[in-house]
Amino acid sequence: MKQQQKAQQATPRRPDRTSPGSLEDVGDVIDVEQAEAALVEHYPRLVRLAYLVLPPGQSRSRRVLAAHGVVQRTLPRQRSSTRGAGLPAPRTGADAAIDPGYAFVRLRVLRAALAGGRTRRWLPLPPLLPQVWGLRLFPRSGGADELALDQALSALSGPGRAAFVLRDLERLSAPETRRVLEAAGVTHPREALEEAERATTPAGSRDRSLLESAEFDPCALQARPTDLIRRRQHGRAVLAAGAAVLVCGALLGLPGEGWGPDGAAAPPYAQNAAAEAALDPGKLAVSSATAWKHAARQDFATWPARGDRIHDRALLRRALAVWARPGAGVQVSATPGTPAGPAAGPAQLLFAGVVNHAVVVLLHDGLRVVRYAEAADGEGQSDGTGAALDFARTDGAAAASATALVVSRTQGNVRFLTAPWVKSARLVDLVKPEAVDQQVRVGAGGVTDPVPIAQPTAQCTTWPALRMGGRLLTDLGELVPARLTYGSPRKPGDVTSPKARTAWARTACQLAVTRGQGVRTVNAWEFARQPLPGGAGTAAWLCTRAETWRGPGSRTMAQIQTPAPHGKPYTPGTIAARAEGGTACGPRAPHALAGVLWKAADKRWWLLAAGSHRITSVRATGGISGQSTGRLLALPAKAGDRAELTGRLANGGRVGAIG
Repeated sequence: MKQQQKAQQATPRRPDRTSPGSLEDVGDVIDVEQAEAALVEHYPRLVRLAYLVLPPGQSRSRRVLAAHGVVQRTLPRQRSSTRGAGLPAPRTGADAAIDPGYAFVRLRVLRAALAGGRTRRWLPLPPLLPQVWGLRLFPRSGGADELALDQALSALSGPGRAAFVLRDLERLSAPETRRVLEAAGVTHPREALEEAERATTPAGSRDRSLLESAEFDPCALQARPTDLIRRRQHGRAVLAAGAAVLVCGALLGLPGEGWGPDGAAAPPYAQNAAAEAALDPGKLAVSSATAWKHAARQDFATWPARGDRIHDRALLRRALAVWARPGAGVQVSATPGTPAGPAAGPAQLLFAGVVNHAVVVLLHDGLRVVRYAEAADGEGQSDGTGAALDFARTDGAAAASATALVVSRTQGNVRFLTAPWVKSARLVDLVKPEAVDQQVRVGAGGVTDPVPIAQPTAQCTTWPALRMGGRLLTDLGELVPARLTYGSPRKPGDVTSPKARTAWARTACQLAVTRGQGVRTVNAWEFARQPLPGGAGTAAWLCTRAETWRGPGSRTMAQIQTPAPHGKPYTPGTIAARAEGGTACGPRAPHALAGVLWKAADKRWWLLAAGSHRITSVRATGGISGQSTGRLLALPAKAGDRAELTGRLANGGRVGAIG
């Protein structure tokens, strides 16, 4: 079922227009400085555009590097004329606001990306940047919808992909899309536009939500090693030369005491009292076993130090030294918005021990939790190849969000270090709310037995979570598990009632798009129930909002949960709209408005829209026109129709649709 909607909302200033379907004149001459400013400001968007247009025949890693190379080689060497670029005449009024440099740079990026497809070869990478040695970089994987859209784009020609991106990501009208394609050198722009229109795409791909997802973001990357065996063979070939360099460095006098005492840490770079204190394991703060019982606030600062290696000063020294200055062989990761620098002073020790054949140290500096890990057998400690360092923000954590930390994640399982006030843990399958929860053993040191990690698939038949003291937590690939709640954005509660568990059973699989985003809490809120036309039952409208530790970066999804098919009571709902940032469905503005095209059993199409309880009327304009008194709207429609939705509050204020 295809369901498409274009929702009206307050969005950040777009780089190339102020209203849909406008492409202003960029003047006669563009200065190099003007083009450079546009490239720097809109670099992530330009790289995304290049990545989507480049031919998909090679690996995603090479396409990522090629996209960055295309954009970085886009700047002109001198002032450039825009005559003959196919851009329209100047406009006046509200449409006059434009970033002329962006339109110019975007055209050059499009030409370069299309050139890579027409020559049937991959764009040559320069001998200098951007290159990454020893790593394969590729965007984070999305869900089934993102995979389907990527396959659909792969089936298009280069001009077809360019037309699709210009129309659905850049939001150009059909005439403007043809004009830009002609300027980029496409010989048959009308055919390219028709090819993009015929593309079979999943629901939601025509409103930018999928095109703007992490699946197609070459600036938010995952890293994996290249062929390790081949690298080792090449390394032996240069071992003698490397040894000579090390000997020369030793003769010149390296600072500090070398690699021995500090393990995988790099040589010292500064000498000051605060840095020295942060490196001293004897000055680590350690809370008593009962401090949390009497503290004014229960958070990570009240956790006692646990584990069988908390007195291993050599281990703690290595962990602190690597934190302060990780060497080249250390694998470092941080959740978005988390600084990866050294501690400002002595940190607090939370855990040190052996877990799953690795030695793990957990530290807390008041703002971040830091996890240091090395091989339990000592392999790689001297050269740093066996060490890993992970950072996660935890500022402002309270008892509800300081319940557990990930201490180990291996082979599809994860183990948690629980807060001292957690007495039991139970494994919950969110997708099966009627199943009996399973007891998870928590050891004397507060470490749980292994529990399965959620593995997002197209079917999504299971999604594990842990219930600790009434709170529901799920692992989203970070050090701190996300807390799941249900209810009004200003007073969300725990997921305990049958209604809440049923709502999450049909929502859990959508958590895949929040993995690796530094998510603190995810709240599901049923903001409306709507009778379906033709007596097809009642649909529930839910808004799911993921809040991050850093504040910005929240993600909001509106979904409609129509009556589930017989025998499948927990079928996932249908995403109606997505948004990043903003205040919709949040505590600051607990309002929601969303709509979707729905096909009834009699094959008739309807525009369904619903708003939260403070919305007194809903209006649709554009391809479908109509208005309702109240917060529910149902209008006859045709497949492919689009509409702008606006809700009005009792005080006269307006609410735009999510998405």
